[in-house]
Amino acid sequence: MTVKEYNRAVDLFSDGIFRFVLKSMPEQETAKDIVQESFVRLWDKYHGIDFEKCKSYLFTTAYHLIVDMVRKNKHKQMYLKSQAPDPVTYDEFTDLKRVLDEALERLPEIQRTVVLLRDYEGYSYEEIGEITQLNESQVKVYIYRARKALKSYIVNVDVVI
Repeated sequence: MTVKEYNRAVDLFSDGIFRFVLKSMPEQETAKDIVQESFVRLWDKYHGIDFEKCKSYLFTTAYHLIVDMVRKNKHKQMYLKSQAPDPVTYDEFTDLKRVLDEALERLPEIQRTVVLLRDYEGYSYEEIGEITQLNESQVKVYIYRARKALKSYIVNVDVVI
């Protein structure tokens, strides 16, 4: 990959990677850091990576950085999950994005990742398998389970009202 192709990769893929990371990491600054670190790692290896494969490399790197961040902060997340949930208040209108974000947050990390890669970013099952290091049938199972969980959460009348 040339420097020109690297700059083109930044222009083409940074927004998509940011959206992907932001769905897994609630803080924008953390998401920006992960995107930046992904591009730093691409820069470190840009001579050995073809431009055609840099998108997959970037998403794979971002995914692994997310996993590392989750592992590092696992004790903090366990503490937050043990806290009682806030009472739900309902506004006059349903905020579909909020409901979808809440539903995605309830999914296990791997299910959320494969659903985001498939439904938000449009990757094929094979590409998702390469990014997450799962085989294609595992990817399909995780996506099926995630969609089933999302459906059962969204169908709940208390959540949507």
